[in-house]
Parts: sequence; structure tokens; C-alpha cells
Amino acid sequence: MNSEFVIQTQDLSKAYGTHVALEKLNIQIPYGATGLLGQNGAGKSTFLKTILGLIQISSGEGQVLGYDVRTQGELIRSHVGYMPEYDALNPGMDGIHQVKYSGELLGMNPIVAMQRAHETLQFVGIGEQRYREIESYSTGMKQATKLACAIIHDPKLVIADEPSNGLDAYSREFMVNTLRLMVKEGERSVMMASHLMEDVERVCDNIVLLHKGKLAAQGKIEDLKAIDKEIEIHVWGKATQLEERLLSDGFKVRREGRVMRITQDSDSIATEILQAAADVGSQIRRLHEYEASLEDLFVAIMENLGYNVKSSDDLLGNPIAARRVDAPEELKEG
Repeated sequence: MNSEFVIQTQDLSKAYGTHVALEKLNIQIPYGATGLLGQNGAGKSTFLKTILGLIQISSGEGQVLGYDVRTQGELIRSHVGYMPEYDALNPGMDGIHQVKYSGELLGMNPIVAMQRAHETLQFVGIGEQRYREIESYSTGMKQATKLACAIIHDPKLVIADEPSNGLDAYSREFMVNTLRLMVKEGERSVMMASHLMEDVERVCDNIVLLHKGKLAAQGKIEDLKAIDKEIEIHVWGKATQLEERLLSDGFKVRREGRVMRITQDSDSIATEILQAAADVGSQIRRLHEYEASLEDLFVAIMENLGYNVKSSDDLLGNPIAARRVDAPEELKEG
């Protein structure tokens, strides 16, 4: 496997009895920041456990930082920092000793671990609160403490699972900026699993999307967003007639009131849209190339898989709704 990737797998699979949690994943994650996306049950947690060497894969291969996930789990974990989604802190400890303890568990000398604990807590923004007991911390402070525990040994790769989940606006902004700083100035790699698309897009350049244990998409966000470029128009008058005309001309149209987005599939699309508007007597007040978001990309990918979704919340935030979507036969649960 190529060492230019921080994480790479070849036909990696994991089955629990007859249930296949991961199916022949071929993933190549470059150094830098990557978002890990997928609904509940997509296989994200299983994937993280396999690449950390915490559970054995059933077949295939995988490497993290050049180490084999089958046989070198301890080496992988010594070079990777993991910030879990679940509460992994001891409420009876103060912040400084919690982070120091994390360092000692990794084999650090107690004196060195204490020094690093001071440094990392200062870095994540709660240095002044380091002697308070964790049970008195806010959600944002607890998340920051978990991040400090993950980076005390200065890992080359940090895996952050829902790092900004449940945070207020200030804490969320600080968390996102801290992760960006680690990548841009600290030259560390980050894998960020999150259902908050805006945060992923602000931190990450790449994404991996899992769906029902399969790889649905991977690559640079900008490259993937360029797959379906759109022209956005703001219409005044006879919007329905214009929409019908564009659809009859073979265009793919997404409409929200007076705003329409038309898939850009030719160089002459602007001229054709303006001609259609003139023909039906509709005014176009604004016409420009639409800057797609990661949310748009997610919805487009899911629709290409055959899922009728309105937003990522339908799949990422509501597992009950996720089970009700119109899935293609090959992706339905048995």
C-alpha cells in the first residue's frame, strides 16, 4: 500500500456472524483533514474500531500511518489520538489530573505527562479551569478536556467523533477553530466524524461517506461538489410556468419558491434559461453559478443511491426516518 495516505484499506470487511458491518471497503485517506459521514448504522463506529486495531477485521487489509491494522494495533494507538463521542471522563477528577492520567496510560513519564497536561489544556482553552472537578464542567469544557486527552502524546493523527455535538455557539466555534489550527499550523491529520455538515466543511478538505457498511463516496469536497454544478436564478412572475418549461426542455430543476437551481450541463445554459424565461413572460432578477454546500453534496449522493431525502438530518439525525427511506434493493437490510 502507498505511504502517501494516512489511512488506506483494501477490500476491508468486518462481519458479526451473518451480519456484514463493513463490506470490501477500498478507502484512501490523504494526510490533512477528512470528514467521516454516514447515518446511524452506516458502519462508522466499526470502521474506527478496525483502523485503531481494537477489533479484528474479517478479511482484507488496512494500514494507518503505515502500520498494519491486523497486527500492529498498539503501535497505531500510540501514534493516534482518539476523542470519543461518549462520555469518557472521570467526574471525580479535576481536569489536569484527568489529562495527565491519559498520558500515563499511554506510557508517558508522570512528570512529562503533567507538563503536557498543562500545555494541552491551555491549547484547548480551559487552562484556567484545569483544577476544577470535571463534574462541574460545562459540555464545552468536557469536550475540550476529551480533546486534550487525545492530543497529550502529540499524535500524528487525531480521530474526533462528534467533537462539536451539543455545544453552544461559542464553544462550537472554538472547537472548530482548534481542529483547523491543528491541521493548518500543527501539520497534524484529523479524521472528524460529525453530523454537522457546516463544521465538517470548515475543518476538512476531504470526505468519506459510508452507507450500510459500503463506501458511497470519497474524495476532495470541492471535486465532489463539482459533479453537479448548478445555475441559480431568482424569478419574478410566472415561476411555475418557467419551471414547467425548463423541465419540458429536459433540464433538472430544484425549486424553493422563487429560487430555482438548474443543473449546469452545457456552456449555453444561461442563454437557454433566459430564452425560456422570455418565452413564458417571466423575469429573472438574478442569475449566477450556485456554490454548492456539503449538505447539497450529501443529498445529491443519497439521491443517486435511490434515497428520497430532503436533508442530511433525515439520515444523520433521525435513525427512525432513515429506516423508512426508499432504498434500492441491494442496500436494503435483510
